[in-house]
This record gives sequence, structure tokens and C-alpha cells, in this order.
Amino acid sequence: MLLSGVSIQCFTAGSVAGMQKKAGTEMKTKEDILRQISDEDVEFIRLQFTDPWGYLKNAAVTPGELEKVLEHGYVFDGREVFRTEEELYLKPDLDTLTILPWRPQSDKVARLICDVCTEDGEEFARSPRTILKRTLKEAGDAGYSFYIDPEFEFFLFHTDENGEPTTVTHEHAGYMDVGPVDLGENARRDMVLMLEQMGFNIRTSYHESAPAQHEIDFEEGMPLSIADDIMTFKSAVRAIATRFGLHATFMPQPIKGIPGSGMHLNLSVYHGDYNILKSPAAGDMESEGGCFIGGIMEHVPAIYAVTNPLVNSYKRTFEKRIRVRTRRGEDVKVELCFPDPTANPYLALAVIIQAGIKGVEKKQVPAKDLLLQDLPEDLKEAVRNLQSDEVIRQAMGTDFASLYAEVKLDEWREYLAEISRWELQKYLYRV
Repeated sequence: MLLSGVSIQCFTAGSVAGMQKKAGTEMKTKEDILRQISDEDVEFIRLQFTDPWGYLKNAAVTPGELEKVLEHGYVFDGREVFRTEEELYLKPDLDTLTILPWRPQSDKVARLICDVCTEDGEEFARSPRTILKRTLKEAGDAGYSFYIDPEFEFFLFHTDENGEPTTVTHEHAGYMDVGPVDLGENARRDMVLMLEQMGFNIRTSYHESAPAQHEIDFEEGMPLSIADDIMTFKSAVRAIATRFGLHATFMPQPIKGIPGSGMHLNLSVYHGDYNILKSPAAGDMESEGGCFIGGIMEHVPAIYAVTNPLVNSYKRTFEKRIRVRTRRGEDVKVELCFPDPTANPYLALAVIIQAGIKGVEKKQVPAKDLLLQDLPEDLKEAVRNLQSDEVIRQAMGTDFASLYAEVKLDEWREYLAEISRWELQKYLYRV
């Protein structure tokens, strides 16, 4: 079994985050952070973390308070975010300090991504970042490593006179169109430029198929840093869109009848120095790489509750075939098209990796056409699948998986209780 109850110490040097750094990269020290804050004229530091549902949270401190935080952590009420009675602590990952370039360039604002810890210094089991780190540590102990490059689709819509988001757009651009047809071109350009100022490696950006729909793709990176970047990416895109009077939404299907937005995940999977996906790319589905894919396919009905976590997620259509990519000049990768951009990236990567490793252990040979079968039709079905899948529950931690399922079923029941516009149009005048 991949996960076996690993205890990760939050305050100990040599964390998983550090172990994922490329060879030769030096980890930052507390002194490095304080010096950079002073040199860059930073006045506010956002201590950021991700809640169980994939929403970015933060608390801001001044440079004078940061030294205390780096030494002792930042305490907050666990009830409000993680539904626990204990006080929790934010412990910054020192290698994640980044200046936010869309904020003022005097009295600057920076961010540090934090691990959520208990009072005794252990990483909190319900924290999504902890769950991914735990999965990666176990996979690393078994000799596996991963590279991920995500492809993000999103919409840029107008806001109304009160600044509230709408689904209105004045453009009619399509796939890879350019300005002046692509009215979001300037906003997308600024997003890419500012992301690159923050250290992102952006591979490409362009207009997608639907009016007002855009795509930005990352260069590959290690899973933990990619998950961190995804959270920052979504926050940055929204912030920059507001400068243009627009609202950026990652809602999977905001308008009926047009292409929805996905978060395609492309994975390279190494066992030692060998990319195990080379064998299925050559047609050998009984190989280690084939069984890794087979494990994902076996557990997709439960994975869906994590990678497609909203009621709206099930109104999006997409390519239901897993693809093994062998593009010229690139490493061999498996492309997963089913995740959508509302997924909590830490949880999504954790359950996908866990399912793949379990497939290798069980020699789970996939169908040759790699077509996904028996996909859930709605959020309730996906959550029920999660509740009965021990592999995915253990990837998340059984306690957290139960909480996650409970909250998502509450969300489903809330949706069912609402009276929709469709119901009014369909029944109000007839009955």
C-alpha cells in the first residue's frame, strides 16, 4: 500500500518541499527571507494556504512580525477552515517567497506559501498540501518521481455597473484567433508577463474555442511546486483581469452550448531514471507504465469527486480518452483531459498518483483504446464512488475523505433544493 500513515514534521529542515528541489538548488534560510524583504521594500507579506475545497486563504503580516512567524508559526482558529477544534499554525515554506507584481511597486506585497501544522509541529493531516507531500514521499521511497505540466482554460467576462461578474462578452473570437477579434489579448499578455516576473515558466497562451475563452499552459515541474503555482496562477489571473474591467472565471461550464473549461494534466512518470510511459507509448499496455494508466482508469469514478468537484463540473463535455503523448522534442507523457480548473490541485495530484501506483502494484492492464468508462453523471454519484473506494480514501486520508464527502453531499442537497430558471420556464405556466 502506498500510504502508511507517515508523520511529516513541519518545523524540521529537509522537508519534502526541499527534497523536490532540483539538484544543486540551495534552500533559503530565515535570514535570506528577512534580507530579501528589506531589500525589496516589502511592507506586507501574505501567508497563504489552501483550504480543503481548493480556495486560497491568507493572513497578512508586516515585516516586523514576520521574524516571529518564521520562528514560531502563525496561529489561527482551525474551526473556521478545517472544521477542527484545535488551534492550527501556518509555517511558511521559505522557498516560496514571491513579490506580487500586480500590487504597488512601492510598499510592495509578497507572498509565502505555508504548511498547516498542529501545535506540536506535525503537519495537519487534513491540509491538502500535507496530503500531496505525504503521497510524494511514499512514492519517492518506492523509487517514483513525477513531472507535471497543466493546461488551463478560463473565461474573461464583463462586469456590470456594480462591478459584479456576468457571462456577457462582446467578442466572437475562436480557436487561436488574434486581435482585434480577440478582445482579451492584452489582458492575457499582461497575465503571462506578470506570471513570468514571479518565476513562472509559461509554455504558451492563446485564445480558445469559445468566445471569451483563453488558455495558458505551464512548462513542466515537480508536483508540489506545480500545485503551489496553480493556486497562485488562479489568484493572479483574477487580479489582473480586474485591471481590464473583466472577471476571470474558472467555472467549468458557465454558458450552455459552448466548450467548457478544463485543466488538462500532462504527467511524466519515472521509476528511477526510466520514464515508464515509454512502453505504453510503444503499444505495451502490460508494462509498468501501462498499469500506471490502468490504475488511474480503474479509480476514475472516485477520482472524479476530487478532479471535478462542483455540481457545474458535470455539465462540461470533454475528450473521454486518456492519451499517451509522444510529441517531437518532448518527453513521453500521459494526458488527462477530465480534470477541470476548480479542482484542488494538491488533492487532484495526490489521488491520481496514488491510483497510478496502485495500478502498478495490482498489474492493472488498461483497455487498449484508453477510453474512460462508467464516468459519474453528477456530483452525488462521484462522491458515492469516493465513499466506496478505499484506495482513493486512503490517498486523501480516511478522516479527511469522510469530511470531504459529507461537505460535497451537503452541496449537492443544497443544489437540489434550489428552484432553477429552467424549472420556472418549463413548468410555471403549465401547471
